[in-house]
Amino acid sequence: MRYLTFALAKGRLAEEAMELLNRVGISCEEMKEKSRKLIFVNEELKYKFFLSKTDDVPTYVEYGAADIGVCGKDTLLEKRRNLYEVLDLNFGNCQMIVAGLAGNSTLLKNGNNFRVATKYPALAADYFRQRKQTVEIVKLNGSVELAPIVSLADFIVDITQTGETIKANGLEIMDEIMPLSARLVVNRASIKMEHTRITELVSKLKTAMGAEKLADN
Repeated sequence: MRYLTFALAKGRLAEEAMELLNRVGISCEEMKEKSRKLIFVNEELKYKFFLSKTDDVPTYVEYGAADIGVCGKDTLLEKRRNLYEVLDLNFGNCQMIVAGLAGNSTLLKNGNNFRVATKYPALAADYFRQRKQTVEIVKLNGSVELAPIVSLADFIVDITQTGETIKANGLEIMDEIMPLSARLVVNRASIKMEHTRITELVSKLKTAMGAEKLADN
C-alpha cells in the first residue's frame, strides 16, 4: 500500500488539523518530537505529513507532491490551483474585509483611482472589479494595517477573526467580503488512484465533525 501524503499549513491550522485527524484514529507521534525532520511518517497506517507555508499548500497538492492538503479558503481563492476542494473543516474561521481610516467610507462607496494594500491581490482585484471601481492594488507581505497609517494606501483588503487588530490601529471595517475557514483539498490524480481511502477518510472526518457539533450544543 502506498503512502498518502498530507501537506499542512504551518501553525494553528496544522495543529487543529492533527487534532481532527486524531479523533478519527490518524496520529503521527513523530510530529510531537523535537527534531529537524521535514517529513513525518505513520508507518502503520501508511501516512506521511509535512508542514509548509500556507501559500504553498495548494501548489504541493496540485503537482502531486502531496495527495491531501489543509489550508485556508483565502489561500485557495487567491492561488487558484487545479485541485479538488472536498471538505469545509469548520476551523480557522475568519472574515475577508475591507478596512480604512475613519471618514473614508464615501471614497470606498463612490470613488475611483484610489490605492488598496493587500496580501490578496487577485481577490482584491475581483472585489473592486465587481463593484466597477478602478483601483491600484499594492501587494504587501507583512502587516497591511500599516499601509493606510503611513499613507501608502487608502484601504486594505485582509482577513480578520475579531477585528481587534484593525481597531487597535485606528482603522474601521467598511465591508465584509466573505467568510473563510480551513478546507481539505485533494490532488486530482490521487482522488482517482486512492478513491476508496480518501473517501473513507472524508466520511470519517465528517462524522467526527458532526459529533463535535452535537457535543457543543
